Amino acid sequence: MNYKIAVLPGDGVGPEIIEEGVKVLKAVQQKYKGEISFEFEKALIGGCAYEKYKTPLPDSTVELAKNADAVFLGAVGDWKYDTLPPEVRPEKALLGIRKQLNLFANLRPAIVFDELLDSSTLKPEVIKGVDIMVVRELTGDVYFGEPRGIDTIDGKRAGFNNMIYFEHEIERIAHVAFKTAMKRNKKLCSVDKANVLDCSRLWREIVTYVSKQYPEVELTHMYVDNAAMQLIRNPKQFDVIVTGNIFGDILSDEASMLPGSLGMLPSASLSDGKKGMYEPIHGSAPDIKGQNIVNPIATILSAAMMLRYSFAQDSAALDIENAVKNVLKQGYRTKDIASENSTVTSTSEMGDLIVTELLRN
Repeated sequence: MNYKIAVLPGDGVGPEIIEEGVKVLKAVQQKYKGEISFEFEKALIGGCAYEKYKTPLPDSTVELAKNADAVFLGAVGDWKYDTLPPEVRPEKALLGIRKQLNLFANLRPAIVFDELLDSSTLKPEVIKGVDIMVVRELTGDVYFGEPRGIDTIDGKRAGFNNMIYFEHEIERIAHVAFKTAMKRNKKLCSVDKANVLDCSRLWREIVTYVSKQYPEVELTHMYVDNAAMQLIRNPKQFDVIVTGNIFGDILSDEASMLPGSLGMLPSASLSDGKKGMYEPIHGSAPDIKGQNIVNPIATILSAAMMLRYSFAQDSAALDIENAVKNVLKQGYRTKDIASENSTVTSTSEMGDLIVTELLRN
């Protein structure tokens, strides 16, 4: 099978981590020669695209992404773009490409490897064995709701965004979450703020309605403020969490501290079909750009998710995941997850180690 991958390195550390992800995918191609092959084509997105085209999301990038089988994204944004008008900020590209590709379902796993128990600030007995999948709705909520803006109301300036969900948007993300739960431990926690928000009351009603189609799945509901506390207090109570766009953004970043670093968490953004965009959940980290110290594991694990969700190549995906685990078992760490007895590696060295391990087995 030949797969076309749109490669969007983006800004900051994006090009560094994408280089390692592509390196690992090329190793998969080598290992599965004659069975799996990739075509990589790069395009600009974010601040680097603005510098060339005066837009963070050029039409040519959208066209490439639409014609590809999957999209591999690094990161967008840099402090130097903070003074740009909101409509051309790099972050607009991220929201825009999600909308253009109808990527409404964001899957963010948070898995604590035994080898990294010391990397977290939480007690080992609290996080050992944690394996959580956050299913985040990605194209609705306050990030996309209208009306929005900054205006003068009764003589005073006010900023406003509209939190809005349509019934069909809640229903389709609920199905993704229940299907995900069916493949795991058949436990689903829906997170909302139904005690305060009308939007969340509709969310809870629709999720409960959809649950009747999945009688094997145990459904619970939790308010977002309590969920934020429970993720730290007792994370092992969760298996699959489904929630809206802004709550999911915050909770999944919080969940990254369970394994100890944002550099460990991959993500998949999916549409109705097999098309998906794969990226680490961390940002562009302009403060460490070009230093060859950023952790590429989240990006490499995102490549594994691409193989699993868009290409149905489960064996190759598992090969990548096992290679990562084995390298960690050998004591190799990038700076963000380093412990007292570990061997600290650079970004490129970590990629090389994972490739070597992948081709060895």
